[in-house]
Amino acid sequence: MDNNPSTPAGFPTVRLRRLRQHPRLREIVRTTRLDARRLIQPLFVRPGRGVRQEIAAMPGQFQLSVDELVREARSLAEVGITGVILFGIPAEKDPQGRDAYSDSGIVQQAVRAVKQSLPDMLVVTDVCFCEYTDHGHCGVVNEATGRADVDNDATLGLLARQAVSHAEAGADVVAPSGMMDGMVGAIRRALDEKGFSHLPMMSYAAKYASAFYGPFREAAESAPAFGDRRGYQMDPAGDPGQALREVALDLAEGADMIMVKPALAYLDILRSVRDHFGGVPLAAYNVSGEYSMVKAAATRGWLDERSVVLESLTAMHRAGADVILTYWSKDVAAWLA
Repeated sequence: MDNNPSTPAGFPTVRLRRLRQHPRLREIVRTTRLDARRLIQPLFVRPGRGVRQEIAAMPGQFQLSVDELVREARSLAEVGITGVILFGIPAEKDPQGRDAYSDSGIVQQAVRAVKQSLPDMLVVTDVCFCEYTDHGHCGVVNEATGRADVDNDATLGLLARQAVSHAEAGADVVAPSGMMDGMVGAIRRALDEKGFSHLPMMSYAAKYASAFYGPFREAAESAPAFGDRRGYQMDPAGDPGQALREVALDLAEGADMIMVKPALAYLDILRSVRDHFGGVPLAAYNVSGEYSMVKAAATRGWLDERSVVLESLTAMHRAGADVILTYWSKDVAAWLA
């Protein structure tokens, strides 16, 4: 028998199950805790009045007119959800996506309405062009190349105009998502020049060209008319170090928060970003495909929706996400109450 006190003890002296036997004990020693205040609800706003149009690929989610969106924001606040991110579906689309930066644009209208009704609600706006352009790409298409090629530098000024218009409407946070090189710096300079140096920016710093976005493209009516977005969004099979470079560049250009999208299939990226940038608020987007898959399986009785959702969001939080954008925010708030 080894009597050396420095030798690690093992079974039967050590029994890890001891701390798992009692529900209250499991709760006390738990280190990852979901909180409704960490959640942001994505909302889709479209023209009209009294519009509440369910999204076929995302049961329980809707395209909403401004009045219905305000109603939905109130119901979210009632259960403890204090943040929303807005995506706009304009009445008309064009090659430049002009509604995206119009003072009377659909998102600008929604921001003003929500802030008037719910001043304390955190209103985040997505800054991109895919919902607003008739070609469905995230910026100005360079037609001279004859292919789906977004002109990065020509898009930067338009992104800056869009962000400023959101700020003037009353947005609390702007969130550029187009994965254009230099977008954060261009937006930061424009905001500062217009007197919005105080306005924070949450950058989609590591956004992958993912197959999990399919249902969102129906929700936001933003499917590309030709080509795809692999030329500017990140390669899922690419070097994970690329994500760290993207994050470092966005932080250097003035981002205040960063995001990894999608969440569940990229927990390794979340963890890596958290380890390398520990002091920076980190968000994860629990995307439409993740939502729709669970909804479909739960409808057929193959999965328990509540258990799977809570486990998935816990995994995102455990991997390092401080904030989670999720379509389940209202349900989760009720489940955690």
